[in-house]
Amino acid sequence: MKVAVLAETAPGETRVAAIPETVKKLAALGASVAVEAGAGGRAGISDSDYTDAGATVGPRGQVLDGAELVLSVSGPDTAELSGIAPGALLVGILDPFRRREAIDAYAASGIEALTMEWMPRITRAQSMDVLSSQSNLAGYKAVIDAAAAYGRAFPMMMTAAGTVSPARAFVMGVGVAGLQAIATARRLGAQVSATDVRSATREQIQSLGAKPIFVEGVAGIEGEGQGGYAGETSEEYRKAQAELVSAHLAKQDIVVTTALIPGKPAPRLISDAQVATMRPGSVIVDLAADAGGNVEGCVPGETVERHGVTIIGASNLARSLPADSSALYARNLFNFLSAFWDKDAGRPVLSDEDEIVKGVRLTRDGKVVSERLA
Repeated sequence: MKVAVLAETAPGETRVAAIPETVKKLAALGASVAVEAGAGGRAGISDSDYTDAGATVGPRGQVLDGAELVLSVSGPDTAELSGIAPGALLVGILDPFRRREAIDAYAASGIEALTMEWMPRITRAQSMDVLSSQSNLAGYKAVIDAAAAYGRAFPMMMTAAGTVSPARAFVMGVGVAGLQAIATARRLGAQVSATDVRSATREQIQSLGAKPIFVEGVAGIEGEGQGGYAGETSEEYRKAQAELVSAHLAKQDIVVTTALIPGKPAPRLISDAQVATMRPGSVIVDLAADAGGNVEGCVPGETVERHGVTIIGASNLARSLPADSSALYARNLFNFLSAFWDKDAGRPVLSDEDEIVKGVRLTRDGKVVSERLA
């Protein structure tokens, strides 16, 4: 089976879908791997690194010619896939809700599209979960970026000239990114607190040495939520949370927001009026900027100032750590492919009945087959 690895063309994309380590592993399964020249450049991987691992390197047309499996990060348009084999598999982060026209085009072209961000949150799929691997890095980088933009030190410092008070950091949304943001802020010496609508996160927050900030007496979301994600909450809960958060925000120096609801705009967590209560010089990093933002006034991909507060509209922060994000993503892809690889067939065999396959498969036999896109 010929596997093609493309250089990403999406604006700002720095990652690559295979690294020399996974090229060797794919070759060991019996695949031949072709990599577009320059594909790994922004992740610090040279063409010679790929050839040393057993891949062939060449221009896009040569790489795609007869390819039965295309590995990508941000899914390419069908016009960029000329020459692939009929019925070829395309694996990537395809963003189906916001790129529905592209998904329809994959179906019309006979491509079997598999979107990795819809990987089910089950034990068997943990090593394939691209959202977790990329969100982990994003949570870390959010705090590093906040520290760089903040005009003060994070840790308490006691000097002959006096004491520097520690920064107070507040994390809103305690998924993978939020947990890593808490851990990173703690390592930098900040006093950290965090909140989430899911009751199960209270112990997770405490386990990292942070203070949980929760609405008491009004039901939020019990347990972990659907698939590990928060969902919609009641109007009563949202009102109570807004009052609690308003009082807490005014005392914070650093705020990281991470709340996302799959398939829907990001929930608004911080209003402009609440931003105005924070002291000048404070920093907010909105990790949900691309989905509409948790913070009023946030601009995706830009840093703006409101009421003396810096608001960073973080746009896919994993891209700013391309070597690590590429390595983790490439391993996620290999773990997925190897789990279904049939040595006799020389390719992955994707069962219609498998929970993972049903979760990630978007198109097949010229049709859009995902129930989530029905």
